[in-house]
Amino acid sequence: MSNLNAKAEQFRSMHVPGQPLVLFNVWDAGSARAVEGAGARALATGSWSVAAANGYEDGERLPLDLAIANLARIVRATTLPVTVDLESGYGKAPDSVARAVEQSIAVGAVGCNFEDTDPEGRGLRDIADQVARIKHARKAADAQLPAYFINARTDVFLNAPASTHTEAMVADVLERAKAYGEAGANGLFAPGLADAKLIGRLTKRSPLPVNVMVVDNMPSLAELARLAVARVSHGPRPYVLAMKALQDAARSSLSI
Repeated sequence: MSNLNAKAEQFRSMHVPGQPLVLFNVWDAGSARAVEGAGARALATGSWSVAAANGYEDGERLPLDLAIANLARIVRATTLPVTVDLESGYGKAPDSVARAVEQSIAVGAVGCNFEDTDPEGRGLRDIADQVARIKHARKAADAQLPAYFINARTDVFLNAPASTHTEAMVADVLERAKAYGEAGANGLFAPGLADAKLIGRLTKRSPLPVNVMVVDNMPSLAELARLAVARVSHGPRPYVLAMKALQDAARSSLSI
């Protein structure tokens, strides 16, 4: 556990606004080793990719036990800190979230992504509801691994077309960031946001280091650094790229 705590502290220290930690998301032990070999400083799973690699749709349709077993294999395959995508915490009650966090720590994770979308299709959770869930996650983490990094994901931007993103939505995200941070979150993940001006507005006022996800028309990594982003995730893109390369190679090999 002392080694895991050191990794967790190391991972937390990597979140520096203006010096973004780049996470090229992995889905199994093999992809973890490949990304580590490319020079990554840390590893992150992506729920969409892990689910797809195991024959499931995203949205907590992949059983938690399978997700944790997959996480354990990734942790064993690498020397790097590993953070896991726990989606919305796998359970309706806040104590279910605590159990998911405990299970992730037990197999060696140093942090998690934890989103505010209700997987049953009811949109975003109320702030008070999500705060209660984050508090339970924080309490569970503090009991075992105080440096565990809870990356609070909000889907305000992800749930709306990029052309409709506004300053008012930034204000909504900032309200959530404040509440989530006070509940014990360590970072703010705002996937779907790609507008440089709005990213800058968010990073300037967020009480938590900001994580964005690479999407089409995203500013360059250098520009994201200038905008004081602290973390850049690639989400499902690495898996999609790998599967396309595999399919193309198979198609070539199968052609007469």
